[in-house]
Amino acid sequence: MYPEDEEKTAFITEYGLYCWKVMPFGLKNVGATYQRMVNSIFSTQIGKNKEIYVDNMLVKSKVKVDHLENLRETFEQLRKSKLRINPDKCSFGVTLGKFLGYMISEREIEPNPDKIKEILNMQPPPERALSSKFCWDDECNKPFEELKEYLSSPKLLYQLEPGEVLQLYLAVSEGAISSVLIREAERQQRPVYYVSRVLHGA
Repeated sequence: MYPEDEEKTAFITEYGLYCWKVMPFGLKNVGATYQRMVNSIFSTQIGKNKEIYVDNMLVKSKVKVDHLENLRETFEQLRKSKLRINPDKCSFGVTLGKFLGYMISEREIEPNPDKIKEILNMQPPPERALSSKFCWDDECNKPFEELKEYLSSPKLLYQLEPGEVLQLYLAVSEGAISSVLIREAERQQRPVYYVSRVLHGA
């Protein structure tokens, strides 16, 4: 925290008036400020061998032998910037792990199994919740179960290879737009990225 900004964070306690000397999470703009800072510190690594979202860091390596060098570069930057990490929250040398709610492996990104379990455990609406505007009968149960099955079957996102030719599929309606970026491998189309958006005032 810049010394001249410390007084702007003042708060009252029963023991007197205090202010922050370091930037705490919870103040307005702290998340964006912190993200800008780490983006600047690790600018040479982001997208190459590192991904960062606020205080979540992932050091990645295409080949095992590069991993120690990538970690060394990360620790060097942390030391230079006087940043510390919590060893209890770190995992090193893993080939599969959870990052931002997804399971990341050396080849693909897949949904978190905990989230899939939540979908599978969804129940149809109870009778007391049904109103004249919302009808539910036995015919609704089959598509409901099919939808649960579809949503819970892992849709993997695949990594790109340099120089690879990609295909982009678009679906556009009056109220929404969606797309999927596809790579073709072994005569199969594999998704790389999905994006969709509701169109307001269209």
